[in-house]
Amino acid sequence: MASLVPTVSCAISRLNLFTELSHNYCASRFLRTLSSKLRPKISMNPHKSFKSSISSLNFNSSTSNCSKTLGSNHLFNDNLIVLGIETSCDDTAAAVVRGDGEILSQVISSQAELLARYGGVAPKMAEEAHSQVIDQVVQDALDKANLTETDLSAVAVTIGPGLSLCLRVGVQKARKIAATYQLPYVGVHHMEAHALVARLCDRDLQFPFMALLISGGHNLLVLARDLGHYLQLGTTIDDAIGEAYDKTAKWLGLDLRRSGGPAIEELALLGDANSIKFSVPMKQHKDCNFSYAGLKTQVKLSIESKHIDAAIQFSSASIEDQNLRADIAASFQRVAVLHLEEKCERAIQWALEIEPSIKHLVVSGGVASNQYVRVRLHEVVARNSLQLVCPPPSLCTDNGVMIAWTGIENFRLGRFDPPPPALEPEDCQLDLRPRWPLGEEYGRGRSVARSMRTARIHPSLTSLNQASQP
Repeated sequence: MASLVPTVSCAISRLNLFTELSHNYCASRFLRTLSSKLRPKISMNPHKSFKSSISSLNFNSSTSNCSKTLGSNHLFNDNLIVLGIETSCDDTAAAVVRGDGEILSQVISSQAELLARYGGVAPKMAEEAHSQVIDQVVQDALDKANLTETDLSAVAVTIGPGLSLCLRVGVQKARKIAATYQLPYVGVHHMEAHALVARLCDRDLQFPFMALLISGGHNLLVLARDLGHYLQLGTTIDDAIGEAYDKTAKWLGLDLRRSGGPAIEELALLGDANSIKFSVPMKQHKDCNFSYAGLKTQVKLSIESKHIDAAIQFSSASIEDQNLRADIAASFQRVAVLHLEEKCERAIQWALEIEPSIKHLVVSGGVASNQYVRVRLHEVVARNSLQLVCPPPSLCTDNGVMIAWTGIENFRLGRFDPPPPALEPEDCQLDLRPRWPLGEEYGRGRSVARSMRTARIHPSLTSLNQASQP
């Protein structure tokens, strides 16, 4: 069993700047890659529907537009080709992305059936599901791109944060490919990838910008000052908004194969959002931190008081019972998102005091696919004369594109490792970072309750990057 303790040598080598690599292997590999990989652009139809034996994504217009808008940006001026692998939680994903921003392929194997069976993510079951499909998912991604491993410039993979059992599957696969084909290896921060994929879709998005990253496991408000340099304005002190959506959907007897977020959003359209007066969390706290544990408790008590039986699926419930469930869903969603609005409003003010040049708020992560969330946050940014940037839904949920793109951005700065040893044993010590902060906490936003939960937390990505600078 691989150790979960991060290797210091890997952490340091990954974060060396390109200027420090000019006389070693990494620099020569970087230059050789750029010179040997420059080739005519492969003709791909961005609207083509890629069919996979595992699972596939259609390149709809919103996704393909990400590639179309990049031509004039000076950042998108090379033909690097990077494979991205994502296995941090419950979906196995891989994608191939070109340095000019063209998405050559994207493949995702969903664990929706497991989620429905267990009522949430079961780490051991998720690990086994990843292991069963990872080889096919990666091969499908290469096949859809009409490429082989020898065409790649580098391999990027999520190394944290996430479930360590799941992270291991993706890391082992990425290291095997990098070792076999002597490719640079880029370890990616999952939450940085959620933030940076917006730069793939909006060529006007430059640092600094604000980001709200919302998913099943994370609630983060950050000031993105530069690549790899983030200031954490707020986070959750207990549960994330996605967790609250999932639990509410489970208690209401909804179909979890679509995940809790979409199920609640759809049901909420049928209910009265003001019918149940749930309390907005942390109204008395004048910071930018989040808490959804209390709201979950309120919802559960409301469901119990109305004698709703989650064992009876929504489709089988009486009309009266369905109406009650719809009212609870709508009331929950209104308060859950109002909590986001209030904290974002304050965070924008803090961020503008620190960096007055900010023009954009990026909203990404699985919950950012929710249209109600987008509409409400659009009103928040409009009041503050900012622009809202949301990736298309297919790039908000966990995906390989965001990992590949973040790998490209870091590779350009020389933040990558040389290929692993060709005969690396399966039980070798892996650099996995299940609890890995993105940025340093802003003093005004520090939570005493959160700060006490420091056991086994890896140094933040920002602190590591700053330590590596000369």
